[in-house]
Amino acid sequence: MRYAVPDLPPGRWQERELEVEKSRFIAWLCHAPNTAAFEAMLAEARRLHPNASHHCSAWIAGPPGEQTAIGFSDDGEPGGTAGRPMFQVLDGAALGQVGCVVTRYFGGTKLGTGGLARAYSRAVAQALEALPRREVVERAPLRLKVDFAGEAEARAWLAERDVPVEQADYGAEGVELTVGWPSDTPADLSALETRLRGRLALLQDD
Repeated sequence: MRYAVPDLPPGRWQERELEVEKSRFIAWLCHAPNTAAFEAMLAEARRLHPNASHHCSAWIAGPPGEQTAIGFSDDGEPGGTAGRPMFQVLDGAALGQVGCVVTRYFGGTKLGTGGLARAYSRAVAQALEALPRREVVERAPLRLKVDFAGEAEARAWLAERDVPVEQADYGAEGVELTVGWPSDTPADLSALETRLRGRLALLQDD
């Protein structure tokens, strides 16, 4: 599976601000490959804005469509007016591994449930517009065995296809290469086998 994630380093986030009826909505977005990354951003938002009215949130710590590693919170806003609308915007963006916090400073004018849902949704959507993204490719380990003479050729062939070599184990008879093969692509090694004149073996786990 291939999908987009925020192109942000650990501990960094994208921040955008929106004003609605004198209420300030500050949206924070981060790369959240796990819940800890999202929780770190939430803690930082609370630290930097201790006097804010609310710190509502939503996160997807997995691929788009993830059903387990997800969550959202209204943080004291009327039920269903903040966290869920925020999550729906994230989910509709086809993004994975993304966390979002919207910090609100109440401006004195009540927005009503519909107005709140629209404001929180808009704050997230606006922040997403400027979010840098990169592609993630889910990979599965594949173990190949080649002789010493074929290692460089095998590595070059894998590099041409953007398949990383994650581990190399050297033995008396050759090299075992553990590679990260794209999980959405069949493992067709016939071209490499031809290049190595048959000096290639696909190893199976015991």
